[in-house]
Amino acid sequence: MTIALITGAAGGLGTAVARRLSADGRLVALNDRPGRDVAGLAAELGGVAVPADVSDPAAVTAMVAEVERRTGGQIGLLVTCAGRLETAPFTAEPEDLADWWRAVDVDLGGTFACAQAVMPGMVERGGGRMVFVASEWGVIGWPRASSDSASKGGTIALAKSLGRELAPLGIAVNAIAPSSIDTPRLEVDAAAAGVTVGEFRARCVARTPLGRVASPEEVAAAVAFLADERLPTLVGQILQVNGGTTRARA
Repeated sequence: MTIALITGAAGGLGTAVARRLSADGRLVALNDRPGRDVAGLAAELGGVAVPADVSDPAAVTAMVAEVERRTGGQIGLLVTCAGRLETAPFTAEPEDLADWWRAVDVDLGGTFACAQAVMPGMVERGGGRMVFVASEWGVIGWPRASSDSASKGGTIALAKSLGRELAPLGIAVNAIAPSSIDTPRLEVDAAAAGVTVGEFRARCVARTPLGRVASPEEVAAAVAFLADERLPTLVGQILQVNGGTTRARA
């Protein structure tokens, strides 16, 4: 049975990914930052809960070791859903840069740390897969979201780079860049835009050719597709789950 480590598993998308991968037969190890409850979901899915701050490389290394100890095997699938959204105008005061870097440390630094920590085990077991969750903002950018856009753009570049570098080791690295998903994050996005959730959702629908916002289960299905070990030649790809808003530009 493949062991799947999912970061950000307490969030709407992370939870959907955990449920989908568990249903597909993976043993799920569920991570979120300390204080965010993943124990209940782990118990529900027969997995293990491993809280840790992914922006701390030492904590990530310890987390991976704990997963291996508690499951008796190496992680064969990594899905990085952890993220921190910070919204502010570019003209913000310099002291606000601490929040800017915190978002980058979690989104991009956390993805890098997790990939680095699970790689030796994947090599030892003969291969593995990594799926990085980026966003549409990492492709097209977004006003007042420079940290999120920069970190997710970096995550996309990291997936392409590691896709090339790790493929000879039998490790396939890919990413998804979804647009708006019908999760509690819509509330954060709406607040940043200064509108109600209903108005923000209507704006998302209006700019989406498909005419609706994606469900977390739909995006989780895209993750499951990239996680499929029967697709070894799918490497360094960015799957844009967005209802047609960016039409696969990369």
